[in-house]
Amino acid sequence: MSWTEKLTQTRAGLRTLNAAIPDTAKGFGALSKAAKDGGALDLKTKEFVALGIAIADRCEPCITLHVEALRKTGASREELADVLSMCIQMGGGPSMMYAAKALECWDELAG
Repeated sequence: MSWTEKLTQTRAGLRTLNAAIPDTAKGFGALSKAAKDGGALDLKTKEFVALGIAIADRCEPCITLHVEALRKTGASREELADVLSMCIQMGGGPSMMYAAKALECWDELAG
């Protein structure tokens, strides 16, 4: 399955889940907005942090969402690669495998 298909599938799954638990989804949405808006760090930096956690936790759906968000912030492939290096340094072999997935996702979404 391509990363574009995984992104579509992830969004569809989230829509289904959100419909089943609207109050929780609304609360999580408010939490996400509060974490992303304002503060000392810009959105791109916050999305890089989120991607690092997604790699460390080995969450492919999270990788797709945060790589897409990073592309929208204007992040570069070089910045992504630098963050992936830190993920590997902190997480070793398993993070290296998921860092490769994040880069593959970036390249596919970049078209």
